[in-house]
Formats: sequence, structure tokens, C-alpha cells
Amino acid sequence: MIAELWQLARAIQARDPARPSLAEVILCYPGLHAVFFHRIAHWLYERKLRFLARLVSQLSRHLTGIEIHPGAKIGKNLFIDHGAGTVIGETAEIGDNVTIYHGVTLGGTGKHTGKRHPTVGNNVFIGAGAQILGPIRIGDGAKIGAGAVVVKDVAPGTTVVGVPGRAVRPRALAEAEAWAPLAERLAFLERRVAAWESFLNSLGTSPMHIGERPPHRRAEPEYYI
Repeated sequence: MIAELWQLARAIQARDPARPSLAEVILCYPGLHAVFFHRIAHWLYERKLRFLARLVSQLSRHLTGIEIHPGAKIGKNLFIDHGAGTVIGETAEIGDNVTIYHGVTLGGTGKHTGKRHPTVGNNVFIGAGAQILGPIRIGDGAKIGAGAVVVKDVAPGTTVVGVPGRAVRPRALAEAEAWAPLAERLAFLERRVAAWESFLNSLGTSPMHIGERPPHRRAEPEYYI
């Protein structure tokens, strides 16, 4: 566990824009402390020592301001930045390299039993104050904007903002951008047609000479559709 926490401290140091020293991360970052206490609490929880597990988690809550239920499953390199007011429910699952800001809730809706909290994939970013509720899945690489309320599954690579949460940049947009070269070719053809129209219109007032070509234009790449 010590090796894992050392790795987490290095990951936090690399991902925090403030670029803190390693000693600062280890001694002053409540997110790292909360993960440390959670590893202990989760170990007790899995061995049916529920009371001791909750005792450790409550101690962590009072010391760090971050409440993580002992039953939550957390992957590697979870970076909880600032952290105050963050709540992670019992059946929540968090993947690797996730970043969570303060005031985030991974909670339930009160309408489900059993699995009732979110599952968060790898490399997910969750902004301050976001509320992710219910047994939904947040896909790998997704970004949840600050203050968003998310109650439906989020596709991998999607950015979600607002209340209720709505996708503003799905990964499918990158596929849509593949049409950009075609649009450029169409624009090129439009310019060619306009040049020929201008040339042909000029023939109505001037005689046509053998070998005459359209007006000189800037050299452009030839496209083939």
C-alpha cells in the first residue's frame, strides 16, 4: 500500500497545475490522505469488519472533509483536488487516473437497491460540484463539467455540462470532422466554377481567341473526388 500511495503522490504532483513538491503532496493534500484511509477502511469492509471500517471512514471524513464509503471500489491514481464536500457512495466504482474536484457526489437517487451508485471509467475528469447519481456508467475519458447533474449513462470521450447534464462534445464529433476534407474540395470546385462563369460571361463582349484560358488564378492543389 505504501508503494501505491507513493505512486499516487507522484501522479498528483504531475497532474496538479500548481506543481507542488512531493513533500507538499504527501503532507498537505487531503485527497491523498482520504485515499490512504479508504484503503484501510475497504480492507476491513471486505473482511466483514463493517463497524471498524465505518469508524475509519468517519475519522477520514473529519480529518479531510472527504467522505468515501468503505464499500466503494477505487482504482489507481485517484486525484481528489481540494476535496471538501466530496461524497462517494457505497457501491460506487472508480477506475484508474480519475480526477475529482471538490463538492462532487457519486450518489444514489433513492430509487434503487443493490448497485445504486455510479461506475466511473478510466481517465475521467469530474468538475467541482458535479452530481452523478444512480447506477449509471461514465465512459472512459469522459469529462463532467462543474455543477452538472448527471443521471444517465455517458459515452466514452464525451463532455457533459448543465442541469440536467447534456453532451456537448461526443467523441463522434471527431468522426464528423472527417468530412472537413470533402467540404474543402467542394469549396475548391465552387471557386473553379465561379472562375469559368466569369470567363464565359466575358465572351459576350469580346471575341474568343484560340487557346484563350480563364483568368490567371493562384495555384491551388488538385483534388479528386
